[in-house]
Amino acid sequence: VSDHKQKHHDTHGKYRSEDQSVVSRMQKKYWKTKQVLIKVTGKKEDEHVVASDAELDAKLEVFHSIQTSCIDLLKTIEKYQQRLNVMSENENELGLLLKVQGVQDATEAGKMMEATGKILCSSAQQRVALCTTLSRFGQELATFSHKAVSDTLLTIDRMEQARIEYRGALLWMKDVSQELDPDTCKQMEKFRKVQMQVKNTKAQFDKLKMDVCQKVDLLGASRCNMLSHSLAIYQVSMLTSQNALYWIFEGNLTF
Repeated sequence: VSDHKQKHHDTHGKYRSEDQSVVSRMQKKYWKTKQVLIKVTGKKEDEHVVASDAELDAKLEVFHSIQTSCIDLLKTIEKYQQRLNVMSENENELGLLLKVQGVQDATEAGKMMEATGKILCSSAQQRVALCTTLSRFGQELATFSHKAVSDTLLTIDRMEQARIEYRGALLWMKDVSQELDPDTCKQMEKFRKVQMQVKNTKAQFDKLKMDVCQKVDLLGASRCNMLSHSLAIYQVSMLTSQNALYWIFEGNLTF
């Protein structure tokens, strides 16, 4: 009989523990969902909690600026390449036409057309060379955007989830605190559990917050290095192209 009572007591305790665990998970989910709704609706949050994340939010603004500027620059490079290609094709076609007509015309006008045709064909080739440099620049920027920016974004997404869980736990603790009676053991036990939930979610959030700040700093430095390198190559290519065109004009417009 004693064994039977002991087994019954153990089973009852096990079920009660499982019920409490289910209730606890439901409560966590409830306060997390409430925090999500507060964020989505733009409802005002505790100013002290918001102020504590000021540095993090400033880093997030920097990240979004880097992310947006990379996308805009990629679009600009693509348009620039398309227009250079169109211009190169048109110059080459006009150059070939003038060269053919110039060969058939034995007058000074024919010589001028032939010379101008050579210049236009050479100019078209220089624009194609510039497109090659732009293409490399675009590839480096796309790689930076797809790898470095995307990796930082994944960390930010994890941090935002941790922030929601932490702030949800704070809401839960605030709610429990308002009904707290220090003389009631059951309420104190519940408060301590919620307090531990706040401590755990804060530790996770703080870790991810530090990771985000460090990654954004590294991302900004990496972008500066990448742009400095790529734009320097583009500048040299542009100057080389312009210099080549100058000597082509000099050599072909002397009769």
